[in-house]
Amino acid sequence: MHGTARAEPQASVGVTLGLAGAGLDRRLWDTTVFHAGLRGDLLFGRSSNDDFGVGPYAEVLTHAFDELQAGAGVSALVPVLDSFPLILSTGIYGRWSDDAKTMEPGIAGAVFWGARSHNFHSSYGLSTGLLAQMRLGLGASKETAVVLAAQLDVALLGLPFVYLFNAIKGPSPEAAPVRRAAAAP
Repeated sequence: MHGTARAEPQASVGVTLGLAGAGLDRRLWDTTVFHAGLRGDLLFGRSSNDDFGVGPYAEVLTHAFDELQAGAGVSALVPVLDSFPLILSTGIYGRWSDDAKTMEPGIAGAVFWGARSHNFHSSYGLSTGLLAQMRLGLGASKETAVVLAAQLDVALLGLPFVYLFNAIKGPSPEAAPVRRAAAAP
């Protein structure tokens, strides 16, 4: 008898930390700045690690802490190795900064490669790896950015806090040490 394969959507959220080569007036890499962001996606159509997936993504990021960018688009997962797929993304973003008088629109393309497994027991799948992006501003500043970053899953970043909380709380009654009963007289 064969089981039914179900393709439930799976979400993933990661913190991105790295460098960005940023420029204005279509100059590709005027300066190297710190990049930090939060990126999440929801992939549909996967019932195993070998399946393709597609779905929306959203992100919020900053370069050198003097601008804010927020964007969204579509991601496609291509299974390359069992738990190490490529995820290709394209989308749009808005950029707010000191060098722009108003919010400036832009387009972005990204490639992620790293660990991303399909979780059969949860709607959340861990995702940690490398992210490369090209960002092209369509506003008056003509901003460009090449981003090279590590993407670390928020669930992994939270593990030390979970451990600390449980260490402070102590063992549950089910895990309490067994005590020897006093001998009968």
